[in-house]
Order: sequence, then structure tokens, then C-alpha cells
Amino acid sequence: MSGFAYCVQHDEVMRLTPREAVDHQSELVWIHLTESDTEAQAWLIGEADLPDYIVESLTATETRPRCDQIGDGAFLNLRGRSDTAMPMSDPLASVRIWAVAGRVISVTRRPLTALTLVEAELNKGTIHDPGDLIAEFAAAITTELDPEVAELGDDLDDCEADLDANKVFELRRKVTQIRVAAIGYRRFLSPQRAAIEKLAALPVKWLQDDDRLHLSAAADRSARMAEELESIRERAALTHEALTDLRAEQIDSRSLIIAIVAMIFLPLTFLTGLLGMNVEGIPYAREPWAFDGVVAVCVVLAAAIAAYFIKRRWFR
Repeated sequence: MSGFAYCVQHDEVMRLTPREAVDHQSELVWIHLTESDTEAQAWLIGEADLPDYIVESLTATETRPRCDQIGDGAFLNLRGRSDTAMPMSDPLASVRIWAVAGRVISVTRRPLTALTLVEAELNKGTIHDPGDLIAEFAAAITTELDPEVAELGDDLDDCEADLDANKVFELRRKVTQIRVAAIGYRRFLSPQRAAIEKLAALPVKWLQDDDRLHLSAAADRSARMAEELESIRERAALTHEALTDLRAEQIDSRSLIIAIVAMIFLPLTFLTGLLGMNVEGIPYAREPWAFDGVVAVCVVLAAAIAAYFIKRRWFR
């Protein structure tokens, strides 16, 4: 089992191991585990003395953002950026947090970039209690996700500004990637906003007024990002339809040209096929000017048909 722990007492920050911190009494004891195998589960049940249902929530394989009050404590599940490669359907890593007065236990299965930011703020002395720690987690996660969502919007703006029938396949692939990413982010940001709002409203004494304000600000930012992602998803669908229409127009235009060329050569093919029959009685078959005459008739006929189509504006 790997992880770390911090103890904060009178603005003094001490870094310990989880086993050293489990019985430590301070203003804030934060124990973080970086894996949730059977050893971690045994430690959470044995040394940490947590109930089974809390241990199951902390070590669950599949999770979504949520918040539940359990007695005087709160369980919170958040999703944030990770430096490791994540699947498109599950692009955010989770952090599961159990908090009571003076103590926070968190678990991650994949590296969470916000964790480094939270540790930095803790070492600066700006975090003094569980409310401060959880508010910092929420703020760090939303702050990191904001540029990601903005970048998706900028990429879609570029696609919309570069609509071109000759770039349909490239643009459709890029728009599809943007849409899938937006759906993946929105899948977690919408319930995350609700979870943070619920936490801010919990009647627990260890959450101070300033903590609730910071949580409300993080929830508001999550709501704004969720709305932006919904807008990106709808715009991506419209852009995809526009690209499909451009491709259809391009195919129709090319099909029309092919049809016109075929219609021009159809009577010429009939004429040359008729004159090319290997039978007696072909007019002017033995005249020296016959070939030139047939060619001239074909040219005049083709020009006349082409002029007719041009006059009818069939060419684009």
C-alpha cells in the first residue's frame, strides 16, 4: 500500500506515513492512499476503523461524482485531470474523499494532477481544516478543467471557420473527436456540480462559511463548464451536419458533371457504333473524306449538346 499523510497543528505542517498519522490528533489529519487494492481495503477497515460501506465507496472501481452525508461526516467523489492516458469514454480520474471533523481520508486509483496543487497549498499554510482541504480540492479540479473545456471550444471555432468541401474527411474526424471529448467531460461535470453544491449545503460543523463560499464558487464554475460543453456538443453536431451537406453537394456536383459528359457522348457513341457496323451499304464508306466528315458531325453534335446544357445552366 502506498500513500502519504499530513498533519496540521498551529500552522505547522508535518508529512507522515498513513500508519503514523492514523492515531495522530491535530487540527487536520489528511491521509491519502494512491491505490485501492486488498491491502488498502484491509488498512481502511482495520487501522482506520472505517465502516464497510465507506470503505466500499472509497475503493469502488466504477464511480461518478456524488456527495453523501453519513452522520457527522461526508463522502465526496470528484473527477479531475490526470497525466496518464485516459480512455475517451472516461477521460477524468476520480478522487474519493471521506471527511469528518479534523480528519480527511482520500483515495485515488490514477494520478490526479490537482493533488499536487492541493499539497502545494497545504505546505504554504493556507489549509487548516477539512473544509479548507475539500474546498481546495474542488477549486483545483475546476481550475484545471476550465482551460481544457475552453480549448475544445477554440478547436471547434477553428473547424467552423475552416469549413471546406475539400477538407471534409479531416474536419469530420476532428469534429467527432471534439464531440466525444465534450460528451465525456459533461458526463462527469454535471453531477460534479450537484455534488459540490450538496456538500456546500450540508449541516456539518466542520464546514465554515468561507469554505461554503469557495465550494459554491467551484460549483458555479462546474455549472458554467457543463453549459459550455453542452453548447460544444450541439455545435459539433451542427458542424458535422454542415460537413455532411458539403460532402453531399460535392458528390451531387461531380455526379452531374459525369451525367452531362455521358449524355454528350451517348449520341456520339450511337453514331459511331452505327457507322462502324461491318455490313455492306454504309453510306460514303469508300469516300476519302468520309472519316473527316464523321468527325466533323460528331464535333458539331457535341458542341450543340454542350451549348444546350450551358444555356440551361446545368454546369456549376
